[in-house]
Amino acid sequence: MYLKSLKLVGFKSFADRTRLELRPGVTVVVGPNGSGKSNIVDAISWVMGTQSVKALRTSKMEDVVFAGTATRPALNRAEATLIIDNSDRALDLDLEEVSLTRRLYRDGSSDYELNGDPCRLLDIQELLSDSGVGRHQHVIIGQGQVDRVLNATPEDHRAVIEEAAGILKHRKRK
Repeated sequence: MYLKSLKLVGFKSFADRTRLELRPGVTVVVGPNGSGKSNIVDAISWVMGTQSVKALRTSKMEDVVFAGTATRPALNRAEATLIIDNSDRALDLDLEEVSLTRRLYRDGSSDYELNGDPCRLLDIQELLSDSGVGRHQHVIIGQGQVDRVLNATPEDHRAVIEEAAGILKHRKRK
């Protein structure tokens, strides 16, 4: 399983429709300060279901919607779509590709899609937790989080490993 592409429109600094193609292996995003590199990681985390405004580096969820500039008006919604290569069937769907979409409207309403069909946030979170990605998204280590991971307690390390292995949800269901 790997992230194949990310499509953005109206998400933070990405006012225009933007598509990033990704390949298996390591992907490096480079650019000057303020060019949107961290917003790409935020978008991936957001479409995967994060509800933490702190993790998204905003003060309220509606802040992910493009706020406008001196020359461009604000938009009314943010949208991100993540295409995942599922040829290894890491996600419990018999599909080569899986599409996850999240939209947030300026009025605070939102919707989600799984392969183009409406779904709930919980459906996306459960699908991903079955693959080891999990609700806490330990697979995404953002800028400034490396020290926190390195200095975590043994119990915290164990929880991360259990979630990444996909067994934490079974422990919680017992």
